[in-house]
Amino acid sequence: MVEVKAKVLGGPVHLAGDTVQVCVTINVPSLDPALRAQSSDVCEVLAWGSAQIHCQCSVNESRVRLPPSNPKQPEERAVTNADTSFAPCRGERGHVVLSTKPKILFCDLQLLPGERRSFLYKGTLPCDAPPTYRGQLLKYAYKITIGVQRLGATIKLLRVPIRVIVLRGLSEACVYSESGELAPSNPFLHTPQRDTPRHTALQLIQNLSTRKNLTQYNITNTRGKVVHFCIYKTSFRLGEDIVATFDFSTAEVPCVQYSVTLQSVEIIAEGCRQRPSQKPMIMSYSKAHEMCLNLTHTHLLLPIPLHVTPTFNTDLVSLQWQLHFEFVTSVNEVGGPSPPSSPNEQVEWRAPSTLDIETMVWDLPITVLPTTPSQVAQAVCMPAQQTLPL
Repeated sequence: MVEVKAKVLGGPVHLAGDTVQVCVTINVPSLDPALRAQSSDVCEVLAWGSAQIHCQCSVNESRVRLPPSNPKQPEERAVTNADTSFAPCRGERGHVVLSTKPKILFCDLQLLPGERRSFLYKGTLPCDAPPTYRGQLLKYAYKITIGVQRLGATIKLLRVPIRVIVLRGLSEACVYSESGELAPSNPFLHTPQRDTPRHTALQLIQNLSTRKNLTQYNITNTRGKVVHFCIYKTSFRLGEDIVATFDFSTAEVPCVQYSVTLQSVEIIAEGCRQRPSQKPMIMSYSKAHEMCLNLTHTHLLLPIPLHVTPTFNTDLVSLQWQLHFEFVTSVNEVGGPSPPSSPNEQVEWRAPSTLDIETMVWDLPITVLPTTPSQVAQAVCMPAQQTLPL
């Protein structure tokens, strides 16, 4: 028996533009001495081994219509003779939207019992690749497929799933950073090392997420001002807390309670919708809720989960993020407790048992940025190693 192991170096989460490295180990277990003496042909021969990264896109066909001019990838056309050719997408749902060039790891590999060989596969993800995404109408899934064929047997495939996170605008930044290489170089000056796409992405994320942009809103309804809302920025990294403040001190309409929900908005491109009147799909995540009657000031602290997909857009879908506010206001004035006449006096106040209320909603768009892959890997349960017996 031959055992094939594939381990993704650096973890299962990668940024678009990264070079993914996989250590592929071929191991032949040792034979029992008695069986080895009886066997005349103990050498295992593997005809070839190859590896490739591919991204599969599957859609809800009742809601999403794929473009008719979408040509098939070579990997999809190779499925017709999958017994003799390397077809990474064999048995996979959906269609291939991205695939790297297949690389041969070995040919005519001969191993004796107890012997093992390791090979290193490297594949670079494009900067404009779609992210790993599991939406309600559309899914993008990445896998590294290793194909191995024993002599005289059919091909077997070993698939290792990976998660790819994408920073919108990274491809333009990479082109800008590479344009400096076209300028004439001076042989007498030290040439700085060019930044890798990951370094460029992390620098962009740092710049965008730390940039303060104080924004203030006076939220009103038909009867007057409800609250003064202040948020310090609108671009946040995965795992970051959204911090904001509410000021009810100058309110003209009493607010009884409020809630803030982090929501993703999945918008299918107009040309890919099955129905023109199709509405975006909204999914809720973190939520903050507070009773605020008679409060003058309060704050918002809303975490962004690490496992969600940051803001992105492709030819098929656009994923946007928003804060969904719901304010419950009282139609009539609600009197609060009277101030104590002395510091030692205790004042008891009971809220009214019934209130005539109105509800108003408001959506504030925000941008969710990626973070370092190591942080995302802590929240995503994905194995970085897979094993295949031949």
